[in-house]
Amino acid sequence: MIGRLNHVAIAVPDLDAATAQYRDALGASVSEPLPQPDHGVTVVFVDLANTRVELLEPRGEESPIAGFLQKNPNGGIHHVCYEVADIRAAADQLREQGARVLGDGEPKTGAHGKPVLFLHPKDFQGTLIELEEA
Repeated sequence: MIGRLNHVAIAVPDLDAATAQYRDALGASVSEPLPQPDHGVTVVFVDLANTRVELLEPRGEESPIAGFLQKNPNGGIHHVCYEVADIRAAADQLREQGARVLGDGEPKTGAHGKPVLFLHPKDFQGTLIELEEA
């Protein structure tokens, strides 16, 4: 069902500082900040040869990333994103196997303009999984 690893997302308390560190210290190519108000975050993508790293900063106290950073003030890996061919079929198959799809279960538009869903970390060895339709 899952295809390639699309990205690894890292929650950061200061997006500008994290962007500068990846760009200046690691020599990475980074995108401009992309506000994602529907998800409560602003993101920057670090482009790599085989995948991306997504740096996430909360947009306000109601952001799910704000809660993550309260528990992890220095930041840390927040989720991994895998591509799937058909997000609705993947969600249906996962639900049949007992996995929980977060939110209302309906795909939302992600930072790449494609449908995304999140799967409960308790169902996947403590890791929040994002599925993105390829």
